[in-house]
Amino acid sequence: MDTTTTILNSAKNTILAESKSIAELVNYLTYDFAEATKIIYNSKGRLVVTGIGKSAIIAQKIVATLNSTGTPSVFLHAAEAVHGDLGMVLPQDVIICISKSGNSPEIKVLVPLLKRFGNTLIGMTADANSFLGKESHYLLHAYVENEACPNNLAPTNSTTAQLVLGDALAVALMELRNFKSEDFAIYHPGGALGKKLLLKIKDMLDTTHTPKVAPDASIKKVIMEISEKRLGVTAVIDNEKVIGIITDGDIRRMLNDNDTFTHLVAKDIMTKNPKNINSNILVSEALSILENNSITQLVVIDNDIYKGILHLHDILKEGIV
Repeated sequence: MDTTTTILNSAKNTILAESKSIAELVNYLTYDFAEATKIIYNSKGRLVVTGIGKSAIIAQKIVATLNSTGTPSVFLHAAEAVHGDLGMVLPQDVIICISKSGNSPEIKVLVPLLKRFGNTLIGMTADANSFLGKESHYLLHAYVENEACPNNLAPTNSTTAQLVLGDALAVALMELRNFKSEDFAIYHPGGALGKKLLLKIKDMLDTTHTPKVAPDASIKKVIMEISEKRLGVTAVIDNEKVIGIITDGDIRRMLNDNDTFTHLVAKDIMTKNPKNINSNILVSEALSILENNSITQLVVIDNDIYKGILHLHDILKEGIV
């Protein structure tokens, strides 16, 4: 067997082993999972997630997911907790302690200290009969039969199971809170995702370079306006209202149909009733309109007042697509 085949077989075996472990987690969901979720939901404090080793890394990811989905959470490293960081735990906080074995020395030291303060302790471990499993008020049973590691040593299936249980908890809490995309946007204001959920047309519209001409403007004036504003279009304005638009495509068609254009003015070649949009609309919605109508620009109008042109290129620059 060549090296490539060996590598691919190894990767497939790992993926299949982990997927099998995840699928079997449904058999270990109990009343405790539901009660733990409700306690976190009704808590007036935060959720403190702690762990040691690889479980600590999983704990940090779970905290990140919970914070972004509406559950205030903090990470507490189990080893650092007994050296002063335990002071971050407040009386109303709920605690999740993650450990595959549930018997590590750090966990055995930490658990009694956590319980001493009267906080609800939720254990996440593969061994329900471990120290952590027995001492926890509620158990999230992250049982796996073995690791994907050929030596059954490196945390693979076990950490994936912990991660999946954390995701299941986060989603259950989202559903209890009726957490919607609008709420999600509050916690993700940056990047493409935040822009997609929050950015409105008025937030990005350039109102200082709004191309516009009068209905009786010469074609030369129209071409100069389109070229100067560099949007490939100009609005035709009459009595402060948009009555049409002229695109560079309209100019090309006019030149193709006429040997001379000295007798023509803007209103002769404009497109009436152009697609328009309000500046309070989300940019993501504007993008859908552009795509559905196979156009590259929209006229922005608020209360019959022309505000400018939204161009597809401007949306692309924001990285929303």
